[in-house]
Amino acid sequence: MVLVARPAALKPTAIDRTLAALADPHRRAVVELLRERPRAAGELAKVLGLTAPAMSRHLRALRDGRLVEPSHPEFDARVRVYALRQGPIDELRDWLAAAETLWIDQLAAFKAHVEATDGGEGA
Repeated sequence: MVLVARPAALKPTAIDRTLAALADPHRRAVVELLRERPRAAGELAKVLGLTAPAMSRHLRALRDGRLVEPSHPEFDARVRVYALRQGPIDELRDWLAAAETLWIDQLAAFKAHVEATDGGEGA
């Protein structure tokens, strides 16, 4: 039996934080809403039917995942308006493209192997 050494603890990467932030359906709904335009936290809570504390927790997770950034309008410093950050979305898109390329290459190699072994005859 061959044992493969595994790191004691893997450090979370930016992609891990982004995926963790997107794991919840409410947070994905927030991202969809923010794709349209920046919105105040209260507006997001109202549209999604969430309490202010619940919305705050979801927005904190999205900030931790670097997906959103808050700003304060000049007219009222108590209000936080959230907008999407493009960087993490681009990083996720690049990561998915690399994973897709890997799978396409693996499936092409598997197909070539099956055709070579099978003589090209299908079932």
